[in-house]
Amino acid sequence: MPALALLICTSVANADVSLSTGLEYSSGSYGGTEDIEDLYVPVTLRMNNSRFGASLTVPYLRVRAPADTIIGPDGQPLPGSGEITTESGLGDITASVTLFDAFYSPDLDFALDVTGAVKFGTADVDAGLGTGESDVSLYLDGYKWFDRFTLIGSVGYRWRGEPADVDFDDVLMASVGGAWEAGSASMLGIMFDYRQSALADADDIQEATAFVSFELSERRYLEIYAFTGFTDSSADWGGGVSFTTDFKPLSVRSDR
Repeated sequence: MPALALLICTSVANADVSLSTGLEYSSGSYGGTEDIEDLYVPVTLRMNNSRFGASLTVPYLRVRAPADTIIGPDGQPLPGSGEITTESGLGDITASVTLFDAFYSPDLDFALDVTGAVKFGTADVDAGLGTGESDVSLYLDGYKWFDRFTLIGSVGYRWRGEPADVDFDDVLMASVGGAWEAGSASMLGIMFDYRQSALADADDIQEATAFVSFELSERRYLEIYAFTGFTDSSADWGGGVSFTTDFKPLSVRSDR
């Protein structure tokens, strides 16, 4: 698989490896007449060293919605009509590569990371779980550190793959927020996310997320979050939980 090859090739000696999973539930009408319920269960493998990181996410998706509903870009449902049905299966697999500290200033306590990501159209189109097309994204993530607070900002652009019968626009994405150290093993945070709609006649996506994370042990972490949307293109509400396990750094054997 190209995504797996990309993950392996960008991971180098002494990479930190982590595996995370969890679940996310959301509900909203998205401009339709019936609520759409979405259960998202991702499994993510990450490999990082001091300069580069790579990740691969394989998700399971379960959607309860009116017939003919399609899960469009960014997981935004395009409401259908008729009988309520439930579909489930593999979602869109995503792979990403990050350059850490593309810009770093110790005097300003500021860093900028650059990430490229590909979302592969692996979800079942006939079941309405995806568009069947791949998207490519580029992000710039900035971090400004204060005493016990980190200011976080992000801006990105996504180039859409277009199905034969739908005209999707390429979109701008941005987010801003911050995280507070609540103790030696916990953190609180809030983020506001904005994404242009991929459909010309639909609202842009605007959501706010609050989260809390805990260090359960030296190599195990738990995060709980909840979010709400402010437009018809956003979920009314949702929440989730994520569990991450770090593994010992990989070492590349060197025979001399």
